[in-house]
Amino acid sequence: MKTLYSIIVVLFLFLGYSLSVYAQTHHWGFKRSAGGEQPDAGAVYNDLLEKHGAYYKGSPDEKIVYFTFDNGFENGYTEKILDVLKEEKVPATFFLTGHYLESAAPLVKRMADEGHIIGNHSWGHPDFSTLSEAQMKEEWAKVKKKTEELTGQKEMKYVRPPEGVFNELSLKVANDEGYTHVFWSLAFVDWYHEKPQGADYAYNEIMKQLHPGAVILLHTVSSDNAGALQRVIHDMKKQGYSFETLDHLTKNPS
Repeated sequence: MKTLYSIIVVLFLFLGYSLSVYAQTHHWGFKRSAGGEQPDAGAVYNDLLEKHGAYYKGSPDEKIVYFTFDNGFENGYTEKILDVLKEEKVPATFFLTGHYLESAAPLVKRMADEGHIIGNHSWGHPDFSTLSEAQMKEEWAKVKKKTEELTGQKEMKYVRPPEGVFNELSLKVANDEGYTHVFWSLAFVDWYHEKPQGADYAYNEIMKQLHPGAVILLHTVSSDNAGALQRVIHDMKKQGYSFETLDHLTKNPS
């Protein structure tokens, strides 16, 4: 009897520990790239992302970059960004929220019409580490449904958690729903739309972190990014970089 009791106690302790690890909150981050070298998120994040088929950078052997934009709300600069991408023939992924889908439908349709990927950034931009499985699924399902209504796009493959906050449960549930998490390997503070620092600031922040396989996160609320984007693309091309979609990334991992 004592042996059975001991086994039960151990099982409960193990399950409790496993659940606590699964629910542990993570804030995506890494040491920034320098000198053209890829950043490294560290063993814990690398192992966690590999376990759940998530990505944050591409191959270190190919001078390829992946542009991604997070769109929480429209601030008047996405049209210019789309104009530049079209002129330069550069594909991108736009991670959209419910607010953006409801308030900027013509731009969403244009993204799809011009061949860009639309990703899932959640409906209400919540902290996913605080949500139940059902709540996570609802957040993503509402974005997917509204995107289909606006664009006819039935498939949605990529998801990005608001503010890079996640836990292992959200990675697992996303997989169960057919999603792949895509984080990023190049970013800077560009979301304070009321405090622009100029196109040169954005250009310098991007170019000093540039590296092969970069998944670049930019926010479309920034006039800095809209002003710097074409110059950034031109100078990347001069350095021998090319541009691909997240579909290429997931087929050619690091």
